Amino acid sequence: MSFTGDLAHLPIVDVIQLIHSTRKSGTLSIKSNKGESHLVFSDGYFASANHLNNSVRIGQILVEKNFITHSCLDQALIEQRQSGTARKPLIATLIEQGAISPDDAYSGLECLIEMTIVEVLTWSSGTFSLDVDNVVTCDEYRYFPETLKQEILMNAQAILMDALRIYDEKMRDGTLGEIFFSSAEATGTDTLASGNAGQPVTAGLLGLDALDSLTKKIPDVFIGLKDLDDAEEHRAIIAAELGKLPPDAQEKLCSLLTRISTSPSPAETSGAAGRLTIAVIVMSRDPFMKHTIRTVCRQKGYIVFTTDEAGNLDLIIEQSFSRDLLPLLILDDPAFIGNGSTHESVVSLLQQKREKYPRISILQLSTSRDDRVLPVHVLEEGTESVFPRPCLQNSTDSFVADMVGFLRSFSFVIEKSFTQADRQAARKLKESIIAIGMLREPPEVALELLLYTSSLFERSITFVAVATDLIAEKGIGINAGKSSGATGPLMFKIPLGQKSVFQDTVEKRRMYFGLCTDEILKTHLYSTIGPPHSPKILLLPLIMSGNVLALIYADFGHTPPTPVLTEYLEVVSRYAGLVLDNSLYRKKFDKLTQRP
Repeated sequence: MSFTGDLAHLPIVDVIQLIHSTRKSGTLSIKSNKGESHLVFSDGYFASANHLNNSVRIGQILVEKNFITHSCLDQALIEQRQSGTARKPLIATLIEQGAISPDDAYSGLECLIEMTIVEVLTWSSGTFSLDVDNVVTCDEYRYFPETLKQEILMNAQAILMDALRIYDEKMRDGTLGEIFFSSAEATGTDTLASGNAGQPVTAGLLGLDALDSLTKKIPDVFIGLKDLDDAEEHRAIIAAELGKLPPDAQEKLCSLLTRISTSPSPAETSGAAGRLTIAVIVMSRDPFMKHTIRTVCRQKGYIVFTTDEAGNLDLIIEQSFSRDLLPLLILDDPAFIGNGSTHESVVSLLQQKREKYPRISILQLSTSRDDRVLPVHVLEEGTESVFPRPCLQNSTDSFVADMVGFLRSFSFVIEKSFTQADRQAARKLKESIIAIGMLREPPEVALELLLYTSSLFERSITFVAVATDLIAEKGIGINAGKSSGATGPLMFKIPLGQKSVFQDTVEKRRMYFGLCTDEILKTHLYSTIGPPHSPKILLLPLIMSGNVLALIYADFGHTPPTPVLTEYLEVVSRYAGLVLDNSLYRKKFDKLTQRP
């Protein structure tokens, strides 16, 4: 599997859009406690889909849409049954009989995809995985008459929008269940449409029996999930990937993983208020290592994505940042990444990700016992830690003991050592509080508040509040890189007195942080400094004697949004205001106590 994750943290809409925008090919499997769905993509376009309800066949859809009659469907099903080994799929049979046009057949198949997506949209939990090695299209979509010379490739974005529209309408009208033909029982067999022949319609008659073999076809329509408990799931992956181990050694590993996965989550018992959630991104081709890391991280309440393609990393990292998650990238040893990966290529990948995402945390796994081979180089490139990982090929006898030690150590390290963003933010908060406490004049305090804000955002500006305008003073990351520090004066204005996010912030004297498409932003700010990559902005007021003295604007520039502890910003802003108030009162007191 090249890309896996949880639907609770990366909705299916986002997954489909990512596959479409990156022109991926493969089979997307979506699982929940309701069942399993398969969506097949070719170069980012839908090529095939299967629906959860076994009673929802393409024939039934064509009848429901009035493309064919019940008698036409009966006749086609009987012809399929009588054709024996020469039997063709239902769609091909109907077209060759002249019972349906290719355009109507296409519309019916498109409807089946839409129904599949609408069904999955109702799933609030589950997992997904994209298998780029499996792009086998279901018979009903693939076997058109040779003269047609047409491959079914459907625009994923357009179908997704239609599915979302249908979902919204059904939710509004309270008729969501109707689209799933819920009145029919999903028994795995159907009867002929009219019931005249009295013959059961099996998967064979519908041209789907060949799908039973995973080596040739994608699985049959939404195979229901087995009720596997944690131990059985661990036992299955161990048997598949560590078959060389003796049975007793496999059972030891299974018991260890079961204890981990069934122990109470810290998030459930002690809470995690004020802490940003970690998104663990594992790049590896080792199924067992990905499974063990996923087991440990899920027990701790962390979100886990796995991939074996470097090209997927940017997508996952940016999606994590956009949801206010703290990404932790775990790179496996080059020998387990595959595709000819070397120590040099891993170091190069580290350099790219560290340069593009300076706030990401990185952990490198290594099987090498020679520190000169990999660890020194990756540490130099910004990896927080190099962690030794067991390797079955190195020592079969000690593998279980090594894995036990690895899991215990990994569990401790990931919990204690990878809240780096929290630690950095706390340290910067302390430094800014100390610096502001030593200042007395408003321009100095406003500058320190701007500097603190710039440590969290790519672009920031100090606006001085006057009677009718906000006047841009200094900026960081505006006319020069952030390393150049504060530059200015900028001197452009944003008018007050009309409804806008700026006016609202000044009137309420309260910080604003969130998505904003205010027209004032476009006409008076972005026309001067250019629009940011994301509409997520910050407006932070500096208040003195109950009045807004200045306003700090900030955004993420041309980079994706990253997590921000907004309570720290409020602390610094309020403390800065208290310092200014204290300074003002001191000046008044000194003037009153001066001798004439």
